[in-house]
Amino acid sequence: MQNKLLAELEKGKFTRGNLAAALLLRDAAQRELFALARRARSSRFPAGKAEVRSVIEVSNICRQGCLFCNINKLPSSKKYLLSRAGLLRIVRHLYRKKRRVLLLQSGENSSKAYIDLVAGCVAALKKEFKDLTVILSLGSLSPAQYGQLRRAGADRYILKFETSDPALYKRTKPGDSLAKRLRCLRSLTKLGFETGSGNMIGLPGQTLKDIVNDLKLVGKLGLAMASSSVFVPGEGSVYAGRPMGDLELTLNYMALMRIMYPGLLIPTTSALEKAGKGGQLRGLLAGANTVTVHDGTPAGTKKNFPIYSLERFTPDEKHIRAIVARAGLKL
Repeated sequence: MQNKLLAELEKGKFTRGNLAAALLLRDAAQRELFALARRARSSRFPAGKAEVRSVIEVSNICRQGCLFCNINKLPSSKKYLLSRAGLLRIVRHLYRKKRRVLLLQSGENSSKAYIDLVAGCVAALKKEFKDLTVILSLGSLSPAQYGQLRRAGADRYILKFETSDPALYKRTKPGDSLAKRLRCLRSLTKLGFETGSGNMIGLPGQTLKDIVNDLKLVGKLGLAMASSSVFVPGEGSVYAGRPMGDLELTLNYMALMRIMYPGLLIPTTSALEKAGKGGQLRGLLAGANTVTVHDGTPAGTKKNFPIYSLERFTPDEKHIRAIVARAGLKL
């Protein structure tokens, strides 16, 4: 049965039944699924290189109230916003370390002052560093604001759809809607951004059918990048105390994304390591080809950008080099 399932996946028979069954594979069958994903990756990325991103968390100011996130829930967390001078200083340091792909992320803040600041920083960075790729992850904004950031020189934008189920999305992110999120993704692609999106595995109320639908949605969005994060209940969040998402399910989802959409850039996220020791390495073995180094945010600021946990795993360069080498890839 398993050999037949894998053979059908290799032939491109991505029926909902096949995808649901593949998500549940474990042990030897799961390893075969991962091997199929690696072959799919090699077909589109024969050089065997993993892209390295340095992340800078620009600000923790956020207008959203996502039930899984504690960025607005922790009384000990101080609001901050990096200055233009401070951000440029960090980037110069990273550039000297030969970083060429930079991810600027923040809470969702659509104020004119903030978007003007980020656009000004991007323009300055692109003027000073001609070979720098700038990725932004700032949440849902207006088409005009996305256009401003694109004209400033931003190359890529990450905006996760979280779940393909509108009702589950609304419960999880009560101040937002899936329809709005998808409109934003269409705007980004239309403006010429290399766009990234993805889901979260293990949200309270999520079903296997939802996850299969997530896989299908990825193929409809014209993405250059896609990710899957395992749900980690943030301390102080509404979902604190809920069970963590299933690492194995998340890894299988990543492998299926690689098999279905082999040309995507797929990251192995820090949440995988939080969910299980060796999780990030296993993400590479499941077909991922992007790693993120948390070496941009100032040390004293990191604790104020928890995202999913006060004790989140923030991989350094030594960790990244080790897992990339163990996965048989190159930086």
